[in-house]
Amino acid sequence: MTAWNIITGEYPPQTGGVSDYTRLVAEGLAEAGDDVRIWAPPAAGPAPSSHHKIRVNRLPDQFGLRGLKILAQGLESDRAARVLVEYVPHAFKMRAMNVPLCLMLLRRRRSDITVMFHEVAYPISRNQSIRHNALGVVNQAMAAILTRAASRIFVAAQGWTDMLTRYAPNGRKIGWLPVPSTIPVVRDRAATLAVRSRFATPESGLLGHFGTYGPWVASRLKPALESILATHQTARVLLIGRNGEKFHDDFVRDHPAFASRVFATGALAESDVSIHIGACDVMIQPYPDGITSRNTSALAGLAHGKATATTTGRYSEDIWRRSGAVFLAPDKDAEALARGTIDLLNDRDRTKAMGCEALKLYREVFDLEYTIKGLRAA
Repeated sequence: MTAWNIITGEYPPQTGGVSDYTRLVAEGLAEAGDDVRIWAPPAAGPAPSSHHKIRVNRLPDQFGLRGLKILAQGLESDRAARVLVEYVPHAFKMRAMNVPLCLMLLRRRRSDITVMFHEVAYPISRNQSIRHNALGVVNQAMAAILTRAASRIFVAAQGWTDMLTRYAPNGRKIGWLPVPSTIPVVRDRAATLAVRSRFATPESGLLGHFGTYGPWVASRLKPALESILATHQTARVLLIGRNGEKFHDDFVRDHPAFASRVFATGALAESDVSIHIGACDVMIQPYPDGITSRNTSALAGLAHGKATATTTGRYSEDIWRRSGAVFLAPDKDAEALARGTIDLLNDRDRTKAMGCEALKLYREVFDLEYTIKGLRAA
């Protein structure tokens, strides 16, 4: 039995990918017999009571100076416990520049500290403001501090490895720990067929997208859907997840002719998300800089055995191309993404075969058991 202190910038009932991921990790460690203490910012409402071995400690602030003092005292009182930091710079507030948190962990570098980098730093570019570049510089300094504080370093996407290698002490290995889907698969054929019948006919293809419809994804999704709906006369589109209603309203305002073929679910419970993904024939999941092993919205489709059309970019791992589990179009090439998606909608045998490869890839690489084994390893 091992004791853990997990430091996270969000935890249920807070929404977000890291929140859902941290809950899964905590539950997985607890199921393995470990004791888990969560350190998280304030939240409106109680955390889900998922396991008797999980205790949630809510700090009085967003990892401000008062909260850091309480956190430091908690870690000091439990020196034998392992520390796991679910790191995303902006999740720890202070305008994504929480240097005091990083320094507090550095002072405990003789402890067993694991840092899981979900993100590393805001990018630095000549094409952006001095303020954003300053944020990028500070974020890089924070990453450098954390790599020195950590006894083990993991990344959610292999693309972060080169950046962190520059900061890590000589000989320090950086491990790849792909994230699992945060949506448990619900096997309910009757409910799935009922959902499908609401949005599609037996002859039409049902194309799904799952996500939160942020501007970077929306700017890639919109032109692809425009091309798909104009070319494939019977295709229907199901927008799954929170903020999908706004994307839907903006889309049909610009394209009223497609209004009867595009639907949005809004925010759903996890079980309902699963059923709606299960009702789709194909998923379309474009990402800025391409799909990576940290994109839980794409992994939800893989876990459900769905053929997925997505984009490749500078951070995409080789595994996506090698596996044959997804269709890959270049980032920002909406026409290529649309053509590949239409081909999948029109070829059910290929779609079924790709779905089988998707499920195989998920079970062999992304399943939660690999995350837990990687974290618990000495």
